Amino acid sequence: MVFGRVPELRVSPPGPRAQEVVARSNRVVSPSLPHAYPLAVARASGCVVEDVDGNRYLDCAAGIAVCSTGHCHPQVVRAIQEQAERLIHICGADFYDPQYIALAERLASIAPGDEPKRVFLGNSGAEAVEAALKLARYHTGRPYVVAFFGAFHGRTMGAVSLTASKPVYHRGFAPLLPGVVHVPYGYCYRCAHNLTYPSCNLACVDFIEETLFGKSIPPDEVAAVFVEPIQGEGGYIVPPPGWLQKLRALCDRYGILLVADEVQSGMGRTGKWFAVEHWEVVPDILCVAKALASGMPISAMVARESVMTWPPGAHGSTFGGNPVACAAALATIEVIEQEGLMENARRVGARLLENLQGLAEELAKEVPTLPLYIGDVRGLGLMIGVELVRDLQTKEKAKAEADQVALECFRRGLLVLTCGSSGIRFSPPLILTEGEADLAFGIFADALRAVR
Repeated sequence: MVFGRVPELRVSPPGPRAQEVVARSNRVVSPSLPHAYPLAVARASGCVVEDVDGNRYLDCAAGIAVCSTGHCHPQVVRAIQEQAERLIHICGADFYDPQYIALAERLASIAPGDEPKRVFLGNSGAEAVEAALKLARYHTGRPYVVAFFGAFHGRTMGAVSLTASKPVYHRGFAPLLPGVVHVPYGYCYRCAHNLTYPSCNLACVDFIEETLFGKSIPPDEVAAVFVEPIQGEGGYIVPPPGWLQKLRALCDRYGILLVADEVQSGMGRTGKWFAVEHWEVVPDILCVAKALASGMPISAMVARESVMTWPPGAHGSTFGGNPVACAAALATIEVIEQEGLMENARRVGARLLENLQGLAEELAKEVPTLPLYIGDVRGLGLMIGVELVRDLQTKEKAKAEADQVALECFRRGLLVLTCGSSGIRFSPPLILTEGEADLAFGIFADALRAVR
């Protein structure tokens, strides 16, 4: 599919057909699905999404950082079609599927670290996290797990116990999994300790050892620390230099496994295969999903061979590592390499980040009708977050305004999503061009000023 000019709005969204789709959804679909705004999708190609009314949008959401190679990349589509003609399902837990094995080999080769690795394939990011949680407890024989405030690891019972980004994820589901404790993340813009980097000496990591381990949880009973190298749902938060290395060293001191949840940050989004590589940190366990197969449901839990010691039957999945999804994942990895998408993410992401930082400076000088500013811009590659505030000094959060900015972008033909307490995230396909990035920036700037 090749679309023409974008954005192109034939009717004011949501159009009549979209409204009909929304009405049908409201009658039958689970009300737990939040729906960011009334976008009813008909088809998509590259960085363009077309709704049921024929409106075309520039996509800087990519299905929550999923469509890494762009929507319906021909090479990925071809791999799906060819595999579906040969074999759709066999269950890799009971039989040997060459596609499952080929993807496991490929992931083991690109995952950080020189030690041999083992791979378990699932269907979603939450499944990868659940597998990592089970493996960490099994391998270490320890009961406790440390995670971070602001974290999002999924909504299944174990994963949601690790999650701490919004109260709605926990409300009504207690008791959650026992043994999970949360600590502050390396979130410098809103430091939990009211300190400033680098004079803080990374006190947020010291807090784990001195306060959590010193006064509450014996470190020799901690199985793992689960960390997003860049927090996703929590606000696209990039930790300060040295933070992840210090966390790795802390884990090493006490024999604690470091689990990197790269479900949103992995597969080239930050300009490297995995975000941990920016800090040259090697995790013991790695969780991968979202962009792994350009939109097909699949996930992976990759662990050091010396860690994945569980016996046959300890964990499995009927659909995990489905042959069609594996074919899509193998094609995705090939496209990322062949088309230089990690380099593109670095180059285009740096341009977009610079433009957004410039906009923040401009807004700080203007006198708005409604107090609304960009408090912080952060990101790596094409994983960029913009935090909106009502006051630059107090950093008062602007959640309602962030929601309104995202909606205004939609009405103008740009798809973005919110994140954190008052942020906007840019997670476009990795094929985004500089021209498209400039277009997205212009629409976003206009939308933000319209809300002001």
